[in-house]
Formats: sequence, structure tokens, C-alpha cells
Amino acid sequence: MGSNQTWISEVILLGFQVDPEFELFLFGFFLLFYSLTLMGNGVILGLICLNSRLHTPMYFFLSNLAIVDIAYASSTVPKMLANLIMRKKTISFAPCILQTFLYLAFAITECTSLVVMSYDWYVAICHPLHYTVIMNWRVCLVLAATCWIFSFLLALVHISLILKLPFCGPQKINHFFCQIISVFKLACADTRLNQTVLFVGSVFVLVGPLCLVLVSYTRILIAILRIQAGEGRRKAFSTCSPHLCVVGLFFGSAIVMYMAPKSSHSQEQRKILSLFYSLFNPMLNPLIYSLRNAEVKGVLRRFLGKKK
Repeated sequence: MGSNQTWISEVILLGFQVDPEFELFLFGFFLLFYSLTLMGNGVILGLICLNSRLHTPMYFFLSNLAIVDIAYASSTVPKMLANLIMRKKTISFAPCILQTFLYLAFAITECTSLVVMSYDWYVAICHPLHYTVIMNWRVCLVLAATCWIFSFLLALVHISLILKLPFCGPQKINHFFCQIISVFKLACADTRLNQTVLFVGSVFVLVGPLCLVLVSYTRILIAILRIQAGEGRRKAFSTCSPHLCVVGLFFGSAIVMYMAPKSSHSQEQRKILSLFYSLFNPMLNPLIYSLRNAEVKGVLRRFLGKKK
């Protein structure tokens, strides 16, 4: 047998392993959150596309984040919802690997996009007079394209290493999607190389970006403290603090998931952590980054007024 021979055709996603009645409750609960994710990010995309006032670098990055969030949640949630109401909770091996790839790619894109957005905020607040020169449209497009290309290439590295493994079972994944660590357990070969590459990649796309985000927001906070007007300082703090909370929730849960020792958290705890950064975070982003923005709320009110 070649080293890349696959012996299993499908795997069983064990999901949350609760009573059937509670599965229906979870289905409704997660469907609500997923619908809010699609609706919130869709509204942001629509408002930014339709209103010329919002055709600025900051809103360009917000629309990019909305696209990432929709794709990110959609890579896992629909299959999870289907499994909650179906008796046969299986997924073919090829779609399972594709799900792993897309999930990794969109997760990394989310990390890098948050870094770019924090840099955009830093330039806007700390260098307002040079903002249009520093963050011109060419720079914005290059930054956004770099996030996507880098993320998909890094995800492709992980998938290429996975496909070199022989898979002979077990045919069960104790998760609600084909999460990469769970996929490793399907291999009947040594996966230490894969785990090492995953850990190094996690340092590179989680710890590194988190440090860059914190540097940007630290400099932003220093600039805010220099604001003389109390009202201006209060508004700036009320904007930055929710951003930091969302960033901390996303990066913190992902770091615990991929970099903490295996024995430190049970599999059920890991599933809950996965929900935080794969479902709840994409739902919170439009609320925190966009719908709390006075300009976006003004555009939304005018749009709803016209509809009435």
C-alpha cells in the first residue's frame, strides 16, 4: 500500500452526544445564531455596497470581514445542523477533508483580517492627517488579497500533509465537524509531524497576530488618553473596548484549543471552545464592529426610513 492510500470512505461525526429531544433544542438554538450571523453580516455588506459614503478603507475592511465571517460559519454550521436532525450522522471522507481545508483557510483569514483592521484603526486615530495617503486603495487591496492568499496557502500545507497519511480508522470523529486534530486521530500512522506543523502554524497565525493587534490597540489607547475632551475620550474607549473583547474571545479560545496541552481540556470542552470561535464570534463581529458605528446606524436608519 502507498503511504497516501485511504482505507475509509466515510466517517461518523459524533457531535454533542445528547438526548434526541435536546438535539432538537440545539438545532433551533444554533439555527438562530447562524441566521443572525448571515443576516448581520449580510446587512453590513448590503449597506456598504449600496451607500457611497461608506466606500472608504475602513468599511472596505469591514465588508471583507463580513465575507470571511459568512464563509467561516458556513464551512461547518450547515453540516452540524443537518446532523442534529438526521439519524445518520456521517460525512464522506473527501468532503470531510474539504471541510477541514475550508475551515482552516477561513479561520486564518479571520486572524489576519483582524490584524489588518487593527492597523487601519491605528493609522486612522494616530495619523489622521496622513490616513488617506497611507491607506490608499492600492494598499487596501494588497492587504486584503495577502490575507486571503496567505491563509489558503497555509491551509493547503496542512491538507497536503494530511493526505500523505494512511487512514484506516477509527471511523468516528468525536466532534461536530472535521476539525483537524480530530482528523489526525483517523490516521493509522505517526502524526507527530502534522502536530508539530500545526503547533508552529498556530504560533504564527494566533500568537503573532494577537501580539500585533495588541500593539496597535495599545498605541491607540495611548493616543486616546491624550485626548483633552472627556466626551471624545469616552466615545473612543467605548469603541475600542468591545473590539478588544471580541479579539480576546476569538484568539483566546483558538489558542487554548490548538496550543494548550491535550490533557488540559476534555473533548466536550473543546467542542464548546470551537463553537465560540466558529459560530458566536462571526455573529458578534457585525454587532461590535459595524452596527455600533454611528455612521452605519445613520445609513441603516435612512435606508429603513425610505422603505417605510
